[in-house]
Amino acid sequence: MRVDWREWYERAAARYAAGETREPDERQLVQLANSAWAAGLSLLMAGEREEAAEWLRRSAARYRESWDAGGAPDAWGRPIGAMKALLIAGEDASDAAQWTLEAGAVETESPIGRYASVLALLVLERDDEAAALVARLGEDFPADVAGALAALAAEEAEAYREAVAAIRRELEERESFLEDVPVPDTALALDVLAARRFT
Repeated sequence: MRVDWREWYERAAARYAAGETREPDERQLVQLANSAWAAGLSLLMAGEREEAAEWLRRSAARYRESWDAGGAPDAWGRPIGAMKALLIAGEDASDAAQWTLEAGAVETESPIGRYASVLALLVLERDDEAAALVARLGEDFPADVAGALAALAAEEAEAYREAVAAIRRELEERESFLEDVPVPDTALALDVLAARRFT
């Protein structure tokens, strides 16, 4: 599929601008975070890394604001989104990782919460703890993502490369994406963590 990434960026930026005119409650803050995420990824795919990073940082900040505004205590997609946005932007995601752990991600029974905890521990380079938690992700969790996380925690470069390649292949078969942006964001974020371990 041929994508005009600049056009996708402009649509996402317009959604963000429209959202800023509304009451900034918890749900609206999530929408703003998602729109900023889409804008940032679209610019990244267009090759405009500096502007992309600015939007991704904005997305991470909005995800944190939405969490602090209340709502569901198990909305683990928000800290995950914040960590991934910061990683892809080339920023330090350790504060977001610490927030995730302090919010109780390690103790949750939610698969998405467990994923958040593993990602946070990997960001903080607490790989032994991350490895112990990967096994708790459960059978319903995407096997390729679990494999990539386990490989990062064990610092197994070849296993990681195989798992992340499978994540990218899966993208081609998917029909839905966050904000409809067909970008392998999980692979992009994990590649940042891999670069710290394998290069």
